[in-house]
Amino acid sequence: MCTFNQFKLADFCNQVINELGFKKPTAIQEKVIPLIKKNKDVIGISQTGTGKTHAFLLPIMDKIDPEKDMVQAVITAPTRELAQQIFDNARLFEKYNPKLRVSLIIGGNDRQKTIQKLTTQPHVVIGTPGRIKDLSLDEQALKITTADIMVIDEADMTFEFGYLEDIDAVASKMKEDLQMLVFSATIPQIMRPFLKKYLKAPVLVEIENQTITNQNVENILLATKHHDRYDVLKKIISLIDPYICLIFANTREEVAGIAKRLREDGLKVGEIHGDLEPRERRQMMRRINNNEFQYIVATDIAARGIDIDGASHVINYQLPKEPDFYIHRSGRCGRGKYTGICYSLYDSTDENNLKILERRGIEFKNMGIKNNKFVDLGERLKRTKRVKQQTELEKEVQKIIRRPQKVKPGYKKKRKREIEKLVRKQKRAIIQNDIRRQKKERARAAQIAKRKEEEI
Repeated sequence: MCTFNQFKLADFCNQVINELGFKKPTAIQEKVIPLIKKNKDVIGISQTGTGKTHAFLLPIMDKIDPEKDMVQAVITAPTRELAQQIFDNARLFEKYNPKLRVSLIIGGNDRQKTIQKLTTQPHVVIGTPGRIKDLSLDEQALKITTADIMVIDEADMTFEFGYLEDIDAVASKMKEDLQMLVFSATIPQIMRPFLKKYLKAPVLVEIENQTITNQNVENILLATKHHDRYDVLKKIISLIDPYICLIFANTREEVAGIAKRLREDGLKVGEIHGDLEPRERRQMMRRINNNEFQYIVATDIAARGIDIDGASHVINYQLPKEPDFYIHRSGRCGRGKYTGICYSLYDSTDENNLKILERRGIEFKNMGIKNNKFVDLGERLKRTKRVKQQTELEKEVQKIIRRPQKVKPGYKKKRKREIEKLVRKQKRAIIQNDIRRQKKERARAAQIAKRKEEEI
């Protein structure tokens, strides 16, 4: 069995491992840590929750020389919240190695104070691409050219959010022999030119999930059909009593709108999305971490890497456009030894996404709400799976089109004529039956009329 002792990390790194209670490395840590220690460029592909943050923090901190007053590593994340989370993990290393300096470089903080603090350069910089570019290239307050290592965490989100130019600008000013470490859940096509440009013979480490979703999470579907989606959401909320419930929507506007309506309905609700001002975002994350909210409405930013302890329920107000994000969302609840429930509202436009998720092994329960209770509706597509009963005509046609072992020339034309003949025969039979029915009805009507005349 692999242990952390095999990596021969510095004592202060082992002290961090002990405080965190890590017993053995995760799959990504086991494969990546030795590669980073050997100065290899790495592309690490793994899902959220696999331990990849410490897969790069441990070997990077091990490499830092605190006696050198210069930047030795730059770590980027696509959002302030993700950067803050990596920074919080990194600060524990400072506890056991007081000479180590780690700085958080993100937007929303006082710009001048940040610049003043950079009179003494940090050993490790953690931040968002835009602010790192601003302070290093524009203000020239952050001296990144001395760094030996650059990490791009959550790379697919970084590129999706449009930070490619910022990353490119920063990386182009760094050392030619820079060790580049890229971590991502997926590798989109748009990333490949960048990877080819900056990574030298990278080692690809891909960790396949043993299970597609958290086995502690029950996945439940609720069809909205002709019902108002918000009304269905309110019914779900009235039937559950979560410790913390995350409600996901696909756009910032929808998140803000849902949060506003829930507050108007008397609920204390938090919200996370990109339209919040920096000060509001910091306050919101602090209040969420203090467990001030039972319900938190969020975009997919909250589903990728941001840990919200104690989430017991997830509600997908809409299914995500990308199936992978369903896994990230549902994985926010049922962590550790706890169980969770993920409710997803859907309509007919979601069928393709649901089929993709089902093919990946996710088992959904199809449920509805009746008399203020959740009820099991059985198989979701049972109507479409009914076996159609053949008519007599179809049975006869089937006999004809069943290809015999030996056929003679002109077989296809003959078969076509026989089918057409059968169809014409069937049509004539339908017409004749209809004529007979009409004759009987007229005769019956005539008899009734005659009786009435006799009675008069």
